[in-house]
Amino acid sequence: MPPGVTSTASELRKQCDRVRLRGERVAFVPTMGALHAGHLALVEAAKRRAQLVVVSIFVNPTQFGPGEDFARYPRTLEDDLKRLAGSGKEPAGLVSRAEPEVCVFVPSVDEMYPPGEQTRVHVGALAEPLCGRFRPGHFEGVATVVAKLLGIVGPCDAVFGRKDYQQLLVVRRMVADLLMPVTVVDHPTMREPDGLAMSSRNAYLSPDERARALSLVRGLDAAARLFGRGERSARELERVAREPVEAASERLEYVELRDADTLAERPENVGERALLAIACRVGATRLIDNLVLGQDLPPLSVG
Repeated sequence: MPPGVTSTASELRKQCDRVRLRGERVAFVPTMGALHAGHLALVEAAKRRAQLVVVSIFVNPTQFGPGEDFARYPRTLEDDLKRLAGSGKEPAGLVSRAEPEVCVFVPSVDEMYPPGEQTRVHVGALAEPLCGRFRPGHFEGVATVVAKLLGIVGPCDAVFGRKDYQQLLVVRRMVADLLMPVTVVDHPTMREPDGLAMSSRNAYLSPDERARALSLVRGLDAAARLFGRGERSARELERVAREPVEAASERLEYVELRDADTLAERPENVGERALLAIACRVGATRLIDNLVLGQDLPPLSVG
């Protein structure tokens, strides 16, 4: 069954309100489109929590900086709707059940940023390290558009992937700080069979670049296995993760261990749980990946 599609905030708000008035739940999955199996896994998780699942498809201009890929970011709405209906490359029926209902919100830029708009959501210390150093203003744009979307959808369970780990923490903090009636649900990173984290930007990679992109997962895997053998030196764990990425990428932005809840700088020796995050450029494509040591299995684990 094809999902319903709306492009106006007022109509989506009415639909969500009708569902809640029946005593039913709403879940929300924000995306920028170019949907892949990772997105569909978020939708499937949302469907287990609610009777109405809202999937937004909106390439948000305020989270892209000068010289970034806003203009060329993949826009594949027709294919996205087929995937959500279960007619794409994913196994038939993945998201095609009649219940829960799926509604796709596809607003225009003017719908989300009306003429004369001025308001932005300022984010604090969580947005400063890691990607925040290399993408000034990015998380302000993310927080602003997510706040707008949550304002339209209203009380809901909002599902976010852990691949964008810093984004997840920023959104969770914003929801708590602004007293939003929203439960933020995180979902494990979805990976290709060879371990590469699923991302819409993977479509930019040439065959050679696709092969070199596996350096991120190899670095994370090596560090996770070393951690599992008892290594707690932050310097050594970062070194092991960095080596393959330095050798394969055009530009390494960071390989860092951080507190998994606050993103505070790590001590010399990490505890029993810590975030290990990587960002680099392979060719012209910026890639990110992460895992939480002490929580996530090595990404190249068999079975």
